[in-house]
Amino acid sequence: MNTKSIFEEICRNPFLKQSFVTLFLRISGAFILFGFTVFLTKSFSPKIVGQYDFARTFLLVLGSICLLGFDQSILYFKGKLASKKSLEELKNIYSKMVVMLFLTSLAALLMVLIIDKKTINDYFADDEVYVIILKSSLTLFFSGISMLNTEIFRALDKLVIAELFRNIIKYVPLILGSMGLFYFKKETYLVDVFLIGFVVLSIISSMFVFIYFQKINSVNIVEKISNKEIFLKSYPIAISGMALFLLMSFDIMFLKKYRNDETVAFYSVGVKIMTIVSIIIITINITISAKISEYFSDKNNRELAKILKNSSRTIFSITLPVIVLLSIFSETILSFFGQGYVAAKQAFLILIIGQGICSAFGSSSVYLNMTGRQHIYQIILILAVMINFVLNRFLIPIYGMTGAAIAFVASSFFWNFVSAIVIYRKDKIKVFFH
Repeated sequence: MNTKSIFEEICRNPFLKQSFVTLFLRISGAFILFGFTVFLTKSFSPKIVGQYDFARTFLLVLGSICLLGFDQSILYFKGKLASKKSLEELKNIYSKMVVMLFLTSLAALLMVLIIDKKTINDYFADDEVYVIILKSSLTLFFSGISMLNTEIFRALDKLVIAELFRNIIKYVPLILGSMGLFYFKKETYLVDVFLIGFVVLSIISSMFVFIYFQKINSVNIVEKISNKEIFLKSYPIAISGMALFLLMSFDIMFLKKYRNDETVAFYSVGVKIMTIVSIIIITINITISAKISEYFSDKNNRELAKILKNSSRTIFSITLPVIVLLSIFSETILSFFGQGYVAAKQAFLILIIGQGICSAFGSSSVYLNMTGRQHIYQIILILAVMINFVLNRFLIPIYGMTGAAIAFVASSFFWNFVSAIVIYRKDKIKVFFH
């Protein structure tokens, strides 16, 4: 099959077409992140970069709790409403989610204010940690709105806009701000610029949401979704999301405690490069998530099995060459960020190869979330988090970054493998590559 035939096949297949458009935008975002990270590591000290990565990790973990899984459940509700021709109800669901997000963000901020400053600083042996945590807590609501709005775009089939915000636009305030800091020799304000960026993004994305909602035709709503249903369908996803972020955060937290900001910076660069592989997995999963919910609701098992088989094959076939290239040129890639970052080579190889193995399990997590099995997925991830915590606690003090990488890969393989087994036993559907 020549190049022209492949291009025509992609254009004829809506799934492949959307997947590659989304993948292109995500890869573009990955290159932007790569370039920005190179600029950051070469222009800012490892200590400041480490503080930024710590703030980013903290915001991801606490933000996932406050968001209550709304960024994922909105796609579940979209699939459910689409099958019943009642998309108008998305407006009401969104409004209810925003109110609940504000309340959870406010509660989280109050909890941080209650905690003694000295206790936190002493735990991390760093007098600057509490201030970073407090500033991050003040930004929780804006960060949550930015994430929720991105998924609202996706639910409204504004997929290109969603990917632009998720992969490109979200970096603009941080990139421009950090360049300004470097020019004016104010590098110590990097964390502040990072957090303020979410305020800007939440305002801009909310304007787009308002415009798109205005274009939805008003019809008689045949499917009403209550606050209770939103919460009951969302919070298991929230716990699952929080668990996933914890799997990606315990290593940073323990490296901060048992090593230093510099080690956090070195290891975080390896993790960011690893996201190139995860981008492929997430891209395919997001593309098919609403369809999984729709086919499952309609009991269309034939199409459900077909889309899962296609997704697993697409994920594995794209990730394999990327993993090989990243592994071969690992030292060269890490050296782009500065010679000191080559110290993360062993950890990076473990992370990238482990992520490649996990990619063979396809869309297992999305399948469980989109078919009403959120509680099962939640239990699996909680067990994985416990494994991750124990491994990080005992391996990082001894092996540092290498121990962190081993803990992440082991726990990731556990939840992917168990999820695939559960799905096969319950529905006789293979989500892993075959």
